[in-house]
Amino acid sequence: MIHQSGGEFSLRFPMVVAPRYNPAPIVQTVEFNNGAGFATPRDPVENRDKIEAPVLDPRENARINPVSLTVDLKAGFPLGDVKSSFHAVDISQDGDQARTISLKADSVPADKDFELTWKAAPGKMPSAGLFREVIDGKTYLLAFVTPPTAPDTAAPPAKREVVFVIDNSGSMSGPSIEQARQSLALAISKLNADDRFNVIRFDDTMTDYFKGLVTATPDNREKAIAYVRGLTADGGTEMLPALQAALRNQGPVATGALRQVVFLTDGAIGNEQQLFQEITANRGDARVFTVGIGSAPNTYFMTKAAEVGRGTFTAIGSTDQVASRMGELFAKLQNPAMTDIAATFEGIAAEDITPNPMPDLYSGEPVVLTARLPDDKPAGKLQIFGKTGEQPWRVEMNIANAANGNGISKLWARRKIDDFEARAYERQDPAALDKDIETVALAHHLVSRVTSLVAVDVTPSRPVDQPLGSTKLPLNLPEGWDFDKVLGENPAPRDDAERHGSATPTGSAGPEQAAAETQKLIASPEIANMMAAAPTAKAATMIAQKSTTVNLPQTATRADEQIIRGLTMLLLALMAASGLAVWRRRLKGIIAVGAKRNGL
Repeated sequence: MIHQSGGEFSLRFPMVVAPRYNPAPIVQTVEFNNGAGFATPRDPVENRDKIEAPVLDPRENARINPVSLTVDLKAGFPLGDVKSSFHAVDISQDGDQARTISLKADSVPADKDFELTWKAAPGKMPSAGLFREVIDGKTYLLAFVTPPTAPDTAAPPAKREVVFVIDNSGSMSGPSIEQARQSLALAISKLNADDRFNVIRFDDTMTDYFKGLVTATPDNREKAIAYVRGLTADGGTEMLPALQAALRNQGPVATGALRQVVFLTDGAIGNEQQLFQEITANRGDARVFTVGIGSAPNTYFMTKAAEVGRGTFTAIGSTDQVASRMGELFAKLQNPAMTDIAATFEGIAAEDITPNPMPDLYSGEPVVLTARLPDDKPAGKLQIFGKTGEQPWRVEMNIANAANGNGISKLWARRKIDDFEARAYERQDPAALDKDIETVALAHHLVSRVTSLVAVDVTPSRPVDQPLGSTKLPLNLPEGWDFDKVLGENPAPRDDAERHGSATPTGSAGPEQAAAETQKLIASPEIANMMAAAPTAKAATMIAQKSTTVNLPQTATRADEQIIRGLTMLLLALMAASGLAVWRRRLKGIIAVGAKRNGL
């Protein structure tokens, strides 16, 4: 999806999925007076086994998964600057409205996202557009319109209460933590004297720096900036407690103030749904703004968290982008949002409009929506409403004047699936949710969580008696990440003053035992296939060894799972032995939450 902010358009193409930190399963136990009871494990990470893959150590292996890429850009308006943010490219011109962008190298390793940005030629910026595509008797619409800039007033700016949350976990080590520190220091320096603010940092622990909101005096700003500049990256990514502190523990919003939460992270987590649910349930009148840091941020999570939080998503992939991107973000924070945005059709009933609900807009952002209409020749008007402050705004677009376009049906379907996924926690029947996603994805030939593309080999070369097998192919570590901080087996603990806790290293096997375990693994067909796909001998050995230790950052181990299962079976047996009489006894609720921390 193309993103517009101010006068700049951008297209971000993810090339690598970063390792995810997966919080441990939670075990809720209930104990009765006679010693019986039961335990229920609950996993905050859906499809835990499906989002894990081995990751190559770049110090010992060449980068793999080469990518060739060409972009044919047909903007529909005269173009100005066209740039690639992170890759060297060649750009050729085909008239004033089209460019062809290709990598200078034949291919590049898939270890960081590709970002293309472009601007309109001076005075040629489009303000509105309406496009349609007819598929199987239905019309799909794509509309965008940029609201007028709010008029300047002599009124003083609204007071703000800004809660900054910064991720200093292990995945943020290297360039990412430097980008985050610079971004947050710049943001704090731009606060007004009447604003109030706080800083929360988290890894697998959390610190609420000011213990609540404080006035943005020069002294408080200097203290906060010094604190931020001293942060280092290590540990796991326990994001939920930090988000809860930002949304729940900062006290009531002052009269006439705007509460804003600015979240700086790479989003390398597997429990996205927990975060979406927390934002929806406890946001109140606050707005949540996400800042994606690093070479391969979790764009899905960051975008959806901002959408659910009625804020915006800003991506920062290098220190060179800190000043410009944070400047754009603060322009949005300081200007009133266009709220209460809605779209209706006059003279025709739309079957579905996405996104739903419509997000708030900030300075320089357009309203972008897609819709599905029930026939192939719709008539009538699309009406879009909203308001800036108390000033209403409205625009009408005649459907008959829509230009023809391609790919609009797929865009509608993709955004519909995103709506399903972002609100999965509201659905009581997971199977029904999966079926809804499957129906949309299959109808529009899209890859989703429950659908895949299948390649049919018309010239098979596999012997008919050889069984098929599946394997998880290794991924590159995102550029700039520190392998030891993310996937190291026994990272050195930091001192208590910095970590607010200590880690106890686990014991390591001797060389003879390690060699024996590796030989056992090589005998496994799945591991053998993975090793065969590895680019080097060192990579193959690493895959075999890592298959018994850490593939991706997690907090749950096989030992955890066995303990949970054993405890559950034991308690069920005790319940059966105690008979029905146990249910007549007074219930003593003891809720224990078990969480083993061992992570990035």
